[in-house]
Amino acid sequence: MGKRVIIIVIDSVGVGYMDDAAEFGDIGANTLGNIAEKVGGLNLPNLKKLGLGNIIDIKGVDPVKYPAGKFGKIREASKGKDTMTGHWEMMGIISEEAFPLYPDGFPEEIINEFKERTGVKGILGNIAASGTKIIEELGAEHMRTGFPVIYTSGDSVFQIAAHNDTIPLGKLYEYCVQAREMCDKYKIGRVIARPFVGSDGAFKRTVDRRDYPMIPPEDTILDLIEKSGFVVSGIGKIEDIYARKGVSRAIHTKNNKDGMDVLMKEMSITKEGLIFVNLVDFDMLYGHRRNVEGYASALEEFDKMLGGFSGLLEQEDILVITADHGCDPTFKGTDHTREFIPLLVSGREISPEDLGIRRTFADIGVSTLHHLGINNPGFPGKSFI
Repeated sequence: MGKRVIIIVIDSVGVGYMDDAAEFGDIGANTLGNIAEKVGGLNLPNLKKLGLGNIIDIKGVDPVKYPAGKFGKIREASKGKDTMTGHWEMMGIISEEAFPLYPDGFPEEIINEFKERTGVKGILGNIAASGTKIIEELGAEHMRTGFPVIYTSGDSVFQIAAHNDTIPLGKLYEYCVQAREMCDKYKIGRVIARPFVGSDGAFKRTVDRRDYPMIPPEDTILDLIEKSGFVVSGIGKIEDIYARKGVSRAIHTKNNKDGMDVLMKEMSITKEGLIFVNLVDFDMLYGHRRNVEGYASALEEFDKMLGGFSGLLEQEDILVITADHGCDPTFKGTDHTREFIPLLVSGREISPEDLGIRRTFADIGVSTLHHLGINNPGFPGKSFI
């Protein structure tokens, strides 16, 4: 049996604002701590055993004297608080400049260039919005005018929504290719095609979403792992975050439960290498939408699923549970929050240890190299294995 590292990113589950949070307007943010306080306590017995309550004070999740692994929290070295920045840093790329965000919509310069490149006469939206809500509000007008719906979110994304009967799928993808070329110039992280169907009052997004990510500026630790002969299995949106580079197998998922189900199946397929999972519901469905109760329920549901997962770990497996940024639903606005991320490391051969505050998310990638026996050629970070 070969060695494996399983990384589960519980998307946006931050554990308190960072030292430089004032620069981001995030003093006071604490996704996990504030949610627990707001709902009167969280029931997370499996995460508690791993030492989650030893990292910070969490109502309902007490610290344990003998945690079942290593625990700590990690400071983000990159300048940003979005999905791509966090994930790229985990795998060795520290971004000196944050990806641009557009909470008030895209400037006229970008919209005009998009029109010129695609030939569209007009656009709708151009706001930061929920994808389901914006098609509910603008879907009928889109079908009447033929104008694509442009919107963004708390991430660095240029999203294009279109009804299949108004702008055929192939044409929507063409628009996205044009937008990707444009967005490279502005360093916008992802372009996303958001097709939908149905009629006014009953619009529904389809499974034909397609992501057009910015290519990482250099090879990541994922590339090195794959070149070293190991499998890198990406579950959820991992493939899209890294522009498909360094990902041997990619499986997209519908939700957190599907992500964990796919992970359990993948454990019987990928016997050596890295299995990298992103569970996006916390961020997408609850953080950005400021749904505290939904977020709390999702955390408790994940904890239950984790209970059934631990028995699948082989002798030399290492499980890392972490996050990529914060998105405190009790905080102001709807954006991500600049927070430390949790670090829980477990496995049959992992002994309990307080890892303290780590200096960069890249420690996760470097530790993966260490465990797999791959020499680190100079990626930032320090192994905790």
